[in-house]
Amino acid sequence: MDQLSNVADEIRAEFEQINAARDQAYQRSRQLISLCARSIRAIHREDWETAETLITQAKEATDTLVAGVSEFPTLFYAGYTQDAVKEFVEANLTYALVRNRPLPTPQELGTESNTWLGGLAEAATELRRRILDIIRHGHNEEAERLLDAMDSIYSTLVTFDFNDKITGGLRRRTDTVRAVLERTRGDVTTSIRQAELEKALKALEAKIKD
Repeated sequence: MDQLSNVADEIRAEFEQINAARDQAYQRSRQLISLCARSIRAIHREDWETAETLITQAKEATDTLVAGVSEFPTLFYAGYTQDAVKEFVEANLTYALVRNRPLPTPQELGTESNTWLGGLAEAATELRRRILDIIRHGHNEEAERLLDAMDSIYSTLVTFDFNDKITGGLRRRTDTVRAVLERTRGDVTTSIRQAELEKALKALEAKIKD
């Protein structure tokens, strides 16, 4: 029975270490999500300097989070860890898409492939807000560029027809992107038609005055 007691003590010590890492990871994941949310808000305000600073801080927070759970696979792949990393991916990809820059790869961001795809889907839905802000001011060419980006993302995501355990629930996110894309396409089409109508009316008005 002495052996049993020794084994139990070793397991208890192991569990205490995992539990401490879990509590720490949970707090770090919340901090990371907050940084990413603030960076995306800065992107929509076109406050590029703030967005870049927050994304840099989010990178450091991501590295710290991942390092703290790297020895514990159950914590590394836990929902709160990967969801926080997904927010980091979303912030980076949203910034790249809005500023028309190359998308950072999973390798460059140091993330799992399925987490990167989830972040890509979330970034695509963020483009709707950006597009709506643009078309309020009549910048239709930029809105069309972002709409094309949304369409390309959806067309790519829909090709990953794998079990949700492999993709991390990508199918549901892809369905969300499709719904957002359809609504946004309708909004952009309406905006373009309205702009064309206004242009035609102005031309007609000028012709009448002549």
